[in-house]
Amino acid sequence: MDGFAQEFAIAMTSGLLRGSVYALVALGIVLVFRASGVFNFAQAEFGTTGLFAAYAALELWGWGYPLAFVFGLVVAIAMGLATERLVIHPLRNASKVTVLVGTAGVALTAIGLQFWLFNETLIMTMPKISDAFFVTPWGAAVTVQALITAGVLAVVAVLLALFFRSPSGLAVQAAQQEPVAAELIGISVRRVSMMTWGIAAALGGLAGLLTGPILTFTAAFLSFGAFAALLPGFMAAVLAGMRSMPGAVAGGLVVGCVEQLGSLSVLSTRIPGTGAAVLFVFLLAVLLIKPQGVFVGKTVTA
Repeated sequence: MDGFAQEFAIAMTSGLLRGSVYALVALGIVLVFRASGVFNFAQAEFGTTGLFAAYAALELWGWGYPLAFVFGLVVAIAMGLATERLVIHPLRNASKVTVLVGTAGVALTAIGLQFWLFNETLIMTMPKISDAFFVTPWGAAVTVQALITAGVLAVVAVLLALFFRSPSGLAVQAAQQEPVAAELIGISVRRVSMMTWGIAAALGGLAGLLTGPILTFTAAFLSFGAFAALLPGFMAAVLAGMRSMPGAVAGGLVVGCVEQLGSLSVLSTRIPGTGAAVLFVFLLAVLLIKPQGVFVGKTVTA
C-alpha cells in the first residue's frame, strides 16, 4: 500500500469512529425535531453534563465506574426531561425561533454551571472502559474505547428501529404528526414529548460518557471543546433531512469521514484547518444540490 492510499485508509478509519459520536448526537437532534420541530442546541450539553456528573461520582465521591456511568446517564436524562418541562412546554405556543433560543439558553446555562462548579482552568480525565488498542494492517491505531462507541451506536440504531415499529413507537409518531387526533384516541402528547426528550438526552449522555475518556475534557466539551460534536451532529441531521433516523446514522459516519479526509496531509500541509473547511464546503454543496437531505427515509418509521 503506497503512502497516499495508507493515509486515506487511516483517515477513513478515524472518520468512521469519530462519526459514531456525531451520529449519536445527530440521532438526538433528529428525534427532537421530529417531535416538536425544534432545533435543539442543548443536545451536546446533555452529554457534557452527564460526563461531569459521572466524573464527580467517580473522582470526587469515590463511586465505582459502572455506578458512576449509570449516574451520569441518569443526570443527562433528567436534564432532558427538565428542559422539556421548564422550557419547551411553557414555550409550546411560541415561535420556533423563540424555542430555539430557549434551547441555546439551556446549553449556555449548563456551560456556565460547569465552569462554576469545576473551575474553568481544570482539565478533567475519565478512565477508559478499556485502555487496549490495536493497529490495523494499514497502520491505523484503533482503541477498544472507540470500538465500544461504534458498537453502542449500532445497538442504539437497532433498538430505535425496533421501537418505532412497536405500538409505543407508532403512538409517538401519531402524536408527532397529528397531535389533536392522537389526543382524541387517548395518546398523551405531553407524555410523548417527555419520552422523546428523555431518549434524546440519553443519546447525548452516551455520546459524552463514551467520548470523554478518549480525551481530557473541560466545560462545553461536546459543544465547542476538545471533541466538538454539536455542529457536525447538526450537519449529519441535515443530511438526514432532519427526520430520518437511519439517515442520521449514515450522515454522522459520512460527516466524520469527510472531516478526516479534509485533514489529509496533501491538503493540510498547504492550508491549515482544512478538515472543517472541507466539511463546510461539502455541506454547502449538498444543500445546493439536494436541500431536502440525502439520507431521507421513504417511510415514517425511517
